Amino acid sequence: MNNSKWWQQAVIYQVYPKSFQDSNQDGLGDLRGIISRLDYIKQLGADVIWLNPVYKTANIDGGYDISDYQSINPDLGTMSDFDALVTEAHQRGLKIMMDLVVNHTSSDHDWFKQSRSSTDNPYRDYYIWRDPVDGHEPNNWGSFFSGPAWTYDEQSQQYYLHLFAKEQPDLNWDNPEVRKAIFRMMNWWAAKGIDGFRMDVISLISKPNNLTDDHAGKGQPYEDAGQAVANGPHVHQYLKEMNQEVLSKYDWITVGETAGVTTEQADKYANLDGSELNMVFQFEHVSLDGNVNPILGKWSDRRVSLVDLRENLVKWQTQLAGKAWNSLYWNNHDQPRAVSRFGDDDPQYRDYSAKMLGAMLHFMQGTPYIYQGEELGMTNSAWHDLSQYRDLESLNAYHEFVDKEALVSPETMLRYLQTTSRDNARTPMQWDNSQYAGFSQNKPWLPVNDNHTEVNAQQQLSDSNSVFNFYKQLIKWRHTLPVVTNGTFSLITGNEKDTEVFAYTRQNSDQTLLVIANFTANQLTRHYDIPSDHKLIVQNYTDDQGSTLRPYETKVYLYQSTAATD
Repeated sequence: MNNSKWWQQAVIYQVYPKSFQDSNQDGLGDLRGIISRLDYIKQLGADVIWLNPVYKTANIDGGYDISDYQSINPDLGTMSDFDALVTEAHQRGLKIMMDLVVNHTSSDHDWFKQSRSSTDNPYRDYYIWRDPVDGHEPNNWGSFFSGPAWTYDEQSQQYYLHLFAKEQPDLNWDNPEVRKAIFRMMNWWAAKGIDGFRMDVISLISKPNNLTDDHAGKGQPYEDAGQAVANGPHVHQYLKEMNQEVLSKYDWITVGETAGVTTEQADKYANLDGSELNMVFQFEHVSLDGNVNPILGKWSDRRVSLVDLRENLVKWQTQLAGKAWNSLYWNNHDQPRAVSRFGDDDPQYRDYSAKMLGAMLHFMQGTPYIYQGEELGMTNSAWHDLSQYRDLESLNAYHEFVDKEALVSPETMLRYLQTTSRDNARTPMQWDNSQYAGFSQNKPWLPVNDNHTEVNAQQQLSDSNSVFNFYKQLIKWRHTLPVVTNGTFSLITGNEKDTEVFAYTRQNSDQTLLVIANFTANQLTRHYDIPSDHKLIVQNYTDDQGSTLRPYETKVYLYQSTAATD
């Protein structure tokens, strides 16, 4: 019997609105553009659309600096456009999940304007203000976007905390008035008919009781604040309160972005008792290819080994089983394209590796997330000039590590940006092979990937062997096979040391799935015991050569569980 929640069987399609579809030809994607493409998302088979922030913003950090939680960014449209999007999506059986950004606001938000106006303003305590210590910042915390996590305010002669850009001051969640205001806002959106929230950096909302120096870091002037702040002392208390005041009232989908979370902590955030969130995003598997020099952090062009990647994915599959729920993803707006990162973007292997990565992930236990263009096998852009980049994090890192610290050469840092920059995910959606890929009739805000003439939706929709139609098939199996939701995950015996192939099973009392994925461009030989009554339900080559695995080959077999025949 299948007692799963609806969101456990769902597939989420992530839309980065600025890069999805431009309806008014200003070079920026917008809400009307998304409405015009809803049939495409429905055709793919997804159930939920996660929208990156569409709120009013100062646009310092891609909309994650919100100046008004209850207004729409005019670049994207109007509130009536948003209402139309919800209505049109619901008419197609699609749900809308909003992005909730409540660790911080924009410095343009009225709360912060009031807060910095005077030390006795009622909104002063909505943010985190501290006196200087010995004439400098209150502690040695560094911003995620380089430099100190504190900015001095001349007028009040205090510093305010911002874990991200200086224009993104952190809210003080220890203030009950802040929490009440946030919960009111969430209920306001609920009345608009939305279907849930993805919660940005939600593991950072509870700051340590004493904002003391961090000594666990890199020995740099400004240490990684994330280590000091993640999973703070009251985070679960605050999320339980949110659940009580908002989430428990609706049949929603909720996912928390939880940097620095362990499997033990994930059990609390995403416990199956429903007291906090449905699931979390963790970042361990997308942090394995960081630089060997800890000062450079994620900036690297290293390839992760299959052994390390598999060990991490298996850990999350087995340690959350029966306790909490996984989010399954390769890509999002903050990560480079999966085909370039974990597969092979050489045209010879691009589609094979895109399909292999899709199958490997979608048959695991958890809710899969597809980032726009992933279902086409979109790749990194491989730009060769800093002027092509727009991402604040990338530009800051270049200036810090090349211009300021001289830690790497300009050529090396550009190579790191080609591999790792968030702009790789944000290039316009590739709808067709026209000049601007069908995204816009005018020059887009970010350059279109040159390979849009070969990789685009128009071409793939009519090709039964395309990456798009392969993803469509993966989603169909998730919707129709209970074993994908409730089956036990097991690694094939001996596979833990295989440097080339990932092979695992999902098994319930009725059925077993065997998933095989060749992670290399080599032809290999592997033998797995497959019962004679098997059905080959997914494959990225047109035939099955048994023990021979061709480059990036993936195969999924379905057969009756042994227990079912006893």
